[in-house]
Amino acid sequence: MQHVYYLLLRRLRTPIITIIVVYAISVLGFTLIPGQDDQGNPWRMDFFHAFYFVSFMGSTIGFGEIPFPFTAGQRAWTIATIYACVISWLYGIGTIFTLFQDSNYQRLIKRTNFARRVARIYEPFYLVCGYGITGNRLIHQLDSLGIRTVVIDINQRLIDELEADKIALSVPALCADASDPNVLNLAGIQNPLCVGVLALTNDDHANLQIAIDSKLFSPQRLVISRTQSKETTANLGSFGTDHIIDPFTIFADHLLLTLQAPYKHLIHDLIVNPHHRALAVPDQNTLGRWVICGYGRFGQALEEEFKKHKIEITFIDVNLEQRNAPEGTILGLGTEADTLREAGIENAIGIIAGTPDDANNLSIIITARDIKPDLITVVRQNSGANKPIFRAAEVNMIMESGHIIANEIFMLIRTPLLVDFFELVREYDEDWARALFLRITNTLNGQLMSAWTFHVNQDGSPAAYALLAQNEEVKLSYLCRDPRDRDESLATIPLLIKRGVERIMLPDPVTPLQLDDQILFCGQKQAKAFMEWSVSNHNTLRYIKTGKEGPDGLLWRWLSKHKQQRA
Repeated sequence: MQHVYYLLLRRLRTPIITIIVVYAISVLGFTLIPGQDDQGNPWRMDFFHAFYFVSFMGSTIGFGEIPFPFTAGQRAWTIATIYACVISWLYGIGTIFTLFQDSNYQRLIKRTNFARRVARIYEPFYLVCGYGITGNRLIHQLDSLGIRTVVIDINQRLIDELEADKIALSVPALCADASDPNVLNLAGIQNPLCVGVLALTNDDHANLQIAIDSKLFSPQRLVISRTQSKETTANLGSFGTDHIIDPFTIFADHLLLTLQAPYKHLIHDLIVNPHHRALAVPDQNTLGRWVICGYGRFGQALEEEFKKHKIEITFIDVNLEQRNAPEGTILGLGTEADTLREAGIENAIGIIAGTPDDANNLSIIITARDIKPDLITVVRQNSGANKPIFRAAEVNMIMESGHIIANEIFMLIRTPLLVDFFELVREYDEDWARALFLRITNTLNGQLMSAWTFHVNQDGSPAAYALLAQNEEVKLSYLCRDPRDRDESLATIPLLIKRGVERIMLPDPVTPLQLDDQILFCGQKQAKAFMEWSVSNHNTLRYIKTGKEGPDGLLWRWLSKHKQQRA
């Protein structure tokens, strides 16, 4: 705010001095010019009356000649001072309007208002640096959970879109360079309530700077950064960035998981992105050679994953030497039938259009389908504005880097235990994955999937914590029963218990819980609400355990216990 006042006073210095000088000369003139009283005697105006007259004259109010009618000399001086005062005021007012339209002043005002809004946040929040497709989707996801966010983006158009967006919670947003430490300070990076920093800009260097600043201010705070190169990934990992997300590597990994273990991929999609349409049904043939158009960052990530699984691939690219493309790469875009035929599209099982141009990617898919209609098609979508066109193309799988990053980050924030779960899932075979997938779909019964965690501690599960602290047994099955009727089960599946370094996959319902256990569940959304009731309400949990409805509230529980002791 001090900068705003400084700029305001500096710009208005000359107009203010001008007005003061004009008023001073006007007042002095009225005290020096002789006048007459009502008796015709000589009379001179004192400084008080002179200042009083100039004050209302300068503002053009015009109360009249006081305290006596003016002489010709006084009226001549009045004419001169009227024009001088009006001009000086117009100069001052014009300067104020010019200042209000000045870009530097508006920028300072916006920064001041932004800092004030951030300072008024009294609950945990996440600092989101970069508001593109990823930031937009992530903020809506966090908003749905009632989690506050603060946004910085270098593009004013995106900030304007955010302010006009339908978001329940107030989101302070600023158009500025997020890699600037001063901007990060305004955004609350040193605020203890800032529980996480999400570096989501399109500039790897900016993301690196944001991550470094955050770790320097608060080493224990969660930092998640997107990256576009292996060099930046290594650099981010060197100083302890909690999670580094490369959308191309993630998508390549998911694509190979789909080809090699479709049921495991279906489980992942069902939990992380319930609205997503899977690439192929599990019994579809996905074994064979693939044609990949584009050997950029996306193509190189695909090459690394395909080579791990010894899957044959043929690349098509326009810059063979510049990108050091592998041997056998075909020169071209892939939009022409001759290029695709040269790459052997007739004998391929699928095609991946992975260039940085959406029009070319769609053209590649359409041309390839004309040659071989039964191809598995995977396409990279670069711009969110083209979403309807890609949906209309009816490809098997769309690679949207913004959605991939947003879903990954949302999973890490909301249910970090899913990372452990998906890591363990890969250790099992497809038969196990198929059985789990069918179990989950039967539990959902057509409803959308939801995943959540409970921490057996005083804050996360006070009722369960209280019983365990009294050395009473609390089984996992108690949490899965309907608090309205203990004989009914909730539509939920316990997926994982994390107990220190031990991880129990698909734990048995009779498993006794221990203090500080972290439990991962999946199921229908309404099941979570009922489960929260069970783990938070002492009377409800005791009813589920014993079938008896005891007194609720601290006072009634104390009276009941005292009565039992007397008996």
